[in-house]
Amino acid sequence: GASLCKKYPKETIETNVNAIKKIMKIMKKKQNIIYLTTNSGYGVGEKNKYCDENSELRPVSLYGKTKNDAEKIVRNHKNHICYRLATVFGYSYRMRTDLLVNDFVLKSLNEKHIKLFEPNFRRNFIHVRDVVFAVIFSIKNFNRLKNNVYNLGLSTANMTKLDLAKKIKSYVKYLKIKIEENKKDPDQRDYFVSNKKIEKKGFKAKISLDQGITELLKV
Repeated sequence: GASLCKKYPKETIETNVNAIKKIMKIMKKKQNIIYLTTNSGYGVGEKNKYCDENSELRPVSLYGKTKNDAEKIVRNHKNHICYRLATVFGYSYRMRTDLLVNDFVLKSLNEKHIKLFEPNFRRNFIHVRDVVFAVIFSIKNFNRLKNNVYNLGLSTANMTKLDLAKKIKSYVKYLKIKIEENKKDPDQRDYFVSNKKIEKKGFKAKISLDQGITELLKV
């Protein structure tokens, strides 16, 4: 994640870039690779415009930069599929409670309030099970999808951080949302994402934010 990458820059480059270089060197030409990267590389998108796979990559974090660098390495291999993932949410056996939806739900239960910095920053989200379904779809349809990069997110879940907090509040009625006017978010990403390219190929993320929030509240 972005915060750990900032804290451990040397280890970040070794893991996110150099390890990928080593893997690609030992791969045979006929082998296939499905690489899960991030849409963090879009950095700050244009207002009133969705980022698609042809949009300029301008990451605002070491995490985003190293993942972009690794994607370029993978795309030199002729049998690849690269997915730029939206922010993942939902229950899993090894929970990432630092991811935005999961983090907000946890804070709403434990602290009963959420502090928002720059609440109108935009994000796209996807449930962890939809990520798995996309990988299975890719294995089954590799030749039709190969040698391309795709955004992978839930198209109904392009929203601002404030919109997300309000959605969680609709389930956790006592939740207080506090907007910190004079503080910057450490994560300066701000973009909406188009997932039309992979949807036209036949895969569409379906697990809604409402489903994800509901299951997280039950954990």
